[in-house]
Amino acid sequence: MKKIAPYLILFLCALLLWDVLFTFGDASFHIDGEEFDGPLGAMFGILLAGGGTLIGLLVTLVVGVVLAVVFAGVGVVIIGALAIAGVAVLCAIVPFLLPLLLPLAVIWYLVSRSRRNRVVHKPAV
Repeated sequence: MKKIAPYLILFLCALLLWDVLFTFGDASFHIDGEEFDGPLGAMFGILLAGGGTLIGLLVTLVVGVVLAVVFAGVGVVIIGALAIAGVAVLCAIVPFLLPLLLPLAVIWYLVSRSRRNRVVHKPAV
């Protein structure tokens, strides 16, 4: 059985290939009440199915490009609106933050002064 199995599988594949390539007679479809069958009908059906697939692919690509452009434009508008709102909120809050900024400025000055003194007193090598 082990010696005959490859030949049997090859024969079955050849039969399947023969059936796929040379038997179109059982395919039929209807367009406006007319029935198309036989090899030319099968070829016409494959052509129409492939054309529909290509049209669907084209429509999908166009919709993807349009959505990318629209969402990118909407994203730019939203980022701009958020930036303007942030500046407006910052302008409204700055007077209230002044008591917090004064101690921060003093600490910053003291740290920078001590850092400057360390850099100046460094011995030369």
